[in-house]
Amino acid sequence: MLTIAKRLGATSFPHDPVRRGYHALYRPDERNHCPGCGRSQWIVGRRLAECAFCATALPLAETGMTGAGLFRLSWRAPEALAA
Repeated sequence: MLTIAKRLGATSFPHDPVRRGYHALYRPDERNHCPGCGRSQWIVGRRLAECAFCATALPLAETGMTGAGLFRLSWRAPEALAA
């Protein structure tokens, strides 16, 4: 994408949501219609919601993927395992 932007003469890359276009998200507190088939039955997981009819997957608007407790170390020292 950077090479295409250079060919078109772009000099900067500001964050502009209007230029980004339509971004479909599944919002838990709203009525969500599938962009693929228009129906509104969903199978909701932890990170995605999938249309029950056509299997279109949408990311969840709020996945709880932020915060101080997000990264956890699962590595234990060998001394801790021997005890």
